[in-house]
Amino acid sequence: MRLRLRLFEFEDLPWFPTTIRAGMMDYLRFMISALGIYRPIAPLLAEGLRRTNQTHVLELGAGAGGGTETVWRALQAEGLPNVTITLTDLYPQPAAWADIAHQTAGAIGYEPTAVDALAVPAHLRGFRTIFSAFHHFPPAAAQAMLHDAVRAGTGIGVFEGAGKHWRELLLAWTALPVAQLLLTPFYRPFRLSRLFFTYLIPVIPLFTIWDGSVSLLRMYSTDELLALAHAADPAGLFEWQAGKQRHSWGPEVTYLIGWPK
Repeated sequence: MRLRLRLFEFEDLPWFPTTIRAGMMDYLRFMISALGIYRPIAPLLAEGLRRTNQTHVLELGAGAGGGTETVWRALQAEGLPNVTITLTDLYPQPAAWADIAHQTAGAIGYEPTAVDALAVPAHLRGFRTIFSAFHHFPPAAAQAMLHDAVRAGTGIGVFEGAGKHWRELLLAWTALPVAQLLLTPFYRPFRLSRLFFTYLIPVIPLFTIWDGSVSLLRMYSTDELLALAHAADPAGLFEWQAGKQRHSWGPEVTYLIGWPK
């Protein structure tokens, strides 16, 4: 699928209710973690950490932290036993993040205040990553995010949990909504509001279907990712690579990763 449309996602809108956004993020966190969507990129991220002599990852646009614990454990399996991660977002979710911090004994921590991925505060250091969220940024903002990483002299990895295929769009309309209805009672932390807005007034599933579909249509291709990277780094200070990593059971992850030469 080469089509890329600049449609809107409800979770991006400042007025969108926090409770509904949190319910949608809880679903994404559960599914991404349960399916191990981002496990295939662990070797790439491990290489980036070694190339930059870092053991800390700064996750931008973390949402509810979906998949972060899986990535952390995969990095340990790649020979980085001391790796730590800090979760950040423009709309922080400390309740969800505190659960992840507890499950990992603090190895995955979080910044409780809002963090703009286009202008990361100097005190937040580490190899930057953004999972499932780069498509939210229009080209100028996406380029600014990459440029901010170049300016700071740190590495950055952009990862989208799809290969941008029409069959993924079909899944977003069929199987995934059914899974959401079946699995919602098992999400942590438990929220009565999540049950109410899933089963009694099903706005969480409906908004999830819309935003999931739009996410695929907004995704950048690998060629577009490289073009953004080179525009953000006109002096050629970073080494960049983009591509797709396939999971052992089929799904793909589209990625862009770069580090200082």
